[in-house]
Amino acid sequence: MPKEKKEKNFIKKPVYPGGNKAMKDFIRNNMKYPKEAAENRIEGTVRVKYTINHLGRVIEAKVISKLGHGCDEEAVRLVKLLRFETEKPRGVKVKFHKDINIYFKLPKKSKPQIAVEYTPTEKPKEKPKKEGGNSYSITIEY
Repeated sequence: MPKEKKEKNFIKKPVYPGGNKAMKDFIRNNMKYPKEAAENRIEGTVRVKYTINHLGRVIEAKVISKLGHGCDEEAVRLVKLLRFETEKPRGVKVKFHKDINIYFKLPKKSKPQIAVEYTPTEKPKEKPKKEGGNSYSITIEY
């Protein structure tokens, strides 16, 4: 009679549906860059320690590494939105503690452009071969 294999871990850790990539996408899509941080051009990382209950919900979140200017509050708000998949280990209600880094990076703005159009005021002696043949258009990016 073959022996029944036991599971490696008695208590299984909670996992985010879709894995870490899905969690990063969720945070990126739901992040609202704080107005004060954007005005002061603040970028950086906020480290948050959080607790997950037996139902997979974040019940407590605490900022470990602060950035300020509204970024800390936004990081806590994002972490509290997370929902994890958990398995009840034989009826025991277990709390899990995890850390996460939330990166605040200013969105890239498109480069401003200046368009200049020049048309000579003199009438050409010959008819131009193409329409608009004597006008110039320049775009300057900086």
